[in-house]
Amino acid sequence: MKNYISVRGFRKIILMSVLVLPAAIVNAQTKGGDAKMDAFVSGLMKKMTLDEKIGQLNLVTSGRALTGSTVNKDVEENIKKGAIGGIFGVYGTNYIGKAQEIAVKNSRLHIPLIFGLDVIHGHRTIFPIPLGMSATWDMGLIERSAHIAATEATGEGINWVFSPMVDIARDPRWGRISEGSGEDPWYGSQVAKAMVRGYQGSDMKKSDAVMACVKHFALYGGAEAGREYNTVDMSLIKMYQDYLPPYKAAVDAGAGSFMSSFNTINGVPATGNQWLLTDLLRKQWGFKGFVVSDYTAVNELTNHGLGDLQTVSALALKAGLDMDMVGEGFLSTLKKSLSQGKVTQHDIDQACRRVLEAKYKLGLFDNPNKSINADRESKEELTEANRKAARETAEHSFVLLKNKGQLLPLKKSGTIALIGPLADNHSEMLGTWVVAGDPSKSVSVIDGIKSIAGPGVNILYARGSNITEDSMLNARSWFYGMKQIKDNRKPQDMIDEAVETAKKADVVVAVVGESANMSGESSSRSDISIPESQKDLLRALAKTGKPIVLVLFNGRPLTLTWEDEHLNAILDVWAPGTEAGNAIADVLFGTYNPAGKITATFPRSVGQIPIYYNHKNTGRPFNGKEAAKFKSDYIDISNDPLFPFGYGLSYTSFNYSDVKLSKTNLKGNEILKATVTVTNSGKLAGEEVVQLYVSDPVASISRSVKELKNFKKIYLQPGESRDVSFNISTAELKFYNNQLAYDWEPGQFIVQIGTNSSDVHSASVNWAK
Repeated sequence: MKNYISVRGFRKIILMSVLVLPAAIVNAQTKGGDAKMDAFVSGLMKKMTLDEKIGQLNLVTSGRALTGSTVNKDVEENIKKGAIGGIFGVYGTNYIGKAQEIAVKNSRLHIPLIFGLDVIHGHRTIFPIPLGMSATWDMGLIERSAHIAATEATGEGINWVFSPMVDIARDPRWGRISEGSGEDPWYGSQVAKAMVRGYQGSDMKKSDAVMACVKHFALYGGAEAGREYNTVDMSLIKMYQDYLPPYKAAVDAGAGSFMSSFNTINGVPATGNQWLLTDLLRKQWGFKGFVVSDYTAVNELTNHGLGDLQTVSALALKAGLDMDMVGEGFLSTLKKSLSQGKVTQHDIDQACRRVLEAKYKLGLFDNPNKSINADRESKEELTEANRKAARETAEHSFVLLKNKGQLLPLKKSGTIALIGPLADNHSEMLGTWVVAGDPSKSVSVIDGIKSIAGPGVNILYARGSNITEDSMLNARSWFYGMKQIKDNRKPQDMIDEAVETAKKADVVVAVVGESANMSGESSSRSDISIPESQKDLLRALAKTGKPIVLVLFNGRPLTLTWEDEHLNAILDVWAPGTEAGNAIADVLFGTYNPAGKITATFPRSVGQIPIYYNHKNTGRPFNGKEAAKFKSDYIDISNDPLFPFGYGLSYTSFNYSDVKLSKTNLKGNEILKATVTVTNSGKLAGEEVVQLYVSDPVASISRSVKELKNFKKIYLQPGESRDVSFNISTAELKFYNNQLAYDWEPGQFIVQIGTNSSDVHSASVNWAK
């Protein structure tokens, strides 16, 4: 057993790990790894005044797409003065073309602007929300979605996207869980790499490539109480083991930029945290890009209690922040801080160099207008091919949570009662964080069902309820002039109509859930159940005795205990995007057999939160079999989630054999082969995500009960069997120990393979060093 060390010792270890990096890595990071780029940027900077250098660190918005209450003024004049390095929140060749023309023709040194936008899950063609896309377990589909988004965005002049969001989230109360890939660090790392590849391609100078901006660095998903912008506080082991890996994966994939987060880390806000932005990101990980703040995050350091605007701007710059979003703290105070010795010329030059290098990598000095192409703008957006890709991705993202009596797929005959406030609703199909998507061009659920069902199906429709009747929820879910599309009838009148409609049908399809704005930024919820007005509708429908299919729209795991007990089938469709209705109809009628698996645990109650599969065992674990008293459990509810990580059903069924190991005793760098035979025992062809987990029951620190290490997605015909094998090396055994060393320890390991994190087959192996 290794000795425990103090927090001061932890920091010493971290700094030691920084200092032992090869000098070549540090030099490459400083020089940008490109002698030609370094010479060009150095030559340009020799011509720049101090004001022009500080101007490159200033990122402004014109007010088109906002995530805060501040809007920059005098944008055109500041471009001419060289006081702006980039603009975000705008799109379209007309506006961007004019702004770029001002920069390259009317500023003294003709330095092009960089144009950024929140392109989160598509630009014009909208794909499922990221949490939904993660449920595909298909890196090819995820990478393609990012590439299509980049192609459409670059056609309108965008060359920088504020995506991917790779924050690990274990608290579904947090609204931005919708923008990430769930709770698992290994899986989140795979998604991060796929998104970066999709955005940036093989060469960012290409006309259809954008620079990715990885956010939010770091630990943003660990906000206390699931409340947006709240404090984050965690141990270094938890940080390194469970939260940092996706950011590191994005660095390894070549991400060009990072965005600092709003939260504190070890008591220091990320935007002014030198350990985070310099020691870890640049020196330890070798990141070669630039770091931008989140919206007015520099200014908000004052609210954190770190000083006035001049003080915090100097602090952020010296910490390693290169670009100030919206707040203009750098622009208005750095010159004064330099004269007072609070920052150095090197601090300003270093940040300026990094911003200019980004523009160089994008090819903007060679062709400032490379992505401003009106012809592409008109021809490459919302194309038939793009919509087809969005439809396919949406189908693959849907998760079948319940299917009692094989109610699904529906027959293309008889009468269907289509009921719910989201059934005939274009505005809620796209999901959260859609800046350029047009809801009017989305396919509603009723339109999709009508197009797929065929003439043999009689479709009856009733709204049934509004999304919510709660005044606070309504006021805070729709903002900046947006409004809920409401039916002004009395709630009971709408329910009565829906019940009468249901009585005339063979099956009820209830399309309910969250609105797009109930998840995403600044959309934390303390109650993560379906809004009460819609639950009242479901209760009334259940009393009819008709079989009910719940088509669930949501941006987070919801508490669905009543729905699971009383409804026949539940299909989670997240927020599916532009092709929502068509994709939903494809799955409801069996054109596509759902194979999605959730990447964030669904709790039974908010009282279980945070809940996640890779938890620690505790000293008094409760296994559900022995007496519960004085064990780590609740007295009023099961410890188990409603739906565990990796869960998802199919219209067919799959059987797993026991795990077969190539060896049970290994040493050193040998490779272990673990195999299961998976059989499609049902009547339909389908896909299955075979998941590999490893447990380390005895170690120098308390370890997670299991950790995802790999998966394979297979397609089997009815009756078909296939051997699925995983090669396991010592890399899959490594963890951060109490010295913060990433290593593995000899001993027993449990290999688990199954259909989700709870339903697995296990085998034991001993591994010596």
